[in-house]
Amino acid sequence: MLWADLHLHSNYSDGSWSPEQLLKRAKEKKLDCISLVDHDCVDGISSLIDLAKLNEIEIIPGVELTAEINGIEMHILGYFIDWQDTYLKNHLEKFKKIRLERIYQMCEKLKTLGININPEEVISSSGHGTVGRLHLAKMMQEKGYVSTTNEAFYKYISDQGPAYVGKSRLSPEEAVKLVLDVKGLPVLAHPYSLRKDELIPDLVKFGLKGIEVYYPEHTPSLTKKYENICQDYSLLMTGGSDCHGNSKDEVLIGKIKIPYKLVEKLKEAKSKMFG
Repeated sequence: MLWADLHLHSNYSDGSWSPEQLLKRAKEKKLDCISLVDHDCVDGISSLIDLAKLNEIEIIPGVELTAEINGIEMHILGYFIDWQDTYLKNHLEKFKKIRLERIYQMCEKLKTLGININPEEVISSSGHGTVGRLHLAKMMQEKGYVSTTNEAFYKYISDQGPAYVGKSRLSPEEAVKLVLDVKGLPVLAHPYSLRKDELIPDLVKFGLKGIEVYYPEHTPSLTKKYENICQDYSLLMTGGSDCHGNSKDEVLIGKIKIPYKLVEKLKEAKSKMFG
């Protein structure tokens, strides 16, 4: 039996592990296939592919795009993308600038709540990657304002938090289209967090090809519900751990792994669509 984890982040976005460290842990977890889906960033894929050849692990190039509709944040995963496409990279550069602006705005909001965080420090902590809310949460934890990164999110910087600032100028339709434009398969990430299943039919009309059914926060009943939705709309089923290395309160790699037959179905769909 071959296994895959199709939702991993590296230190090129808000994960703590380098591509080399990611591969090492993937081998330890006996994974045969992984996908790097850094937030609005594809910079880690090249080195990961080169390293993976030595480790005999299959790499699916991917990305996780942030979209927004009516103030609700939504994440669209793109699998088997042409990650070297100039059109994609130009878009990602724009998103990177928006992320930087957002950190300054969120730090301003936190200041009004009595939490003084230097935005330059947060940006510096992201290294060569795209900066995100998890970097801010970690800084809040390091400064003693919260005891865990989870506390930072649910008290202050979640989508409903008092210091939240939306960052995306992509609509869900635009995010799906961007993935399709670079010959990728667009998949709705962790739908439990969206809490708006009624949006799925419109996403399908836009060109959505799958749903991340298997995810650490999905209860058995939620998993079953999304399996049924996939069947109803002829969508592909994917899954992954959403591992961020040590950046989150729990190391998740391999906690969710899917049988390789689901990867094969992704490949078949890619072949039918793009040849």
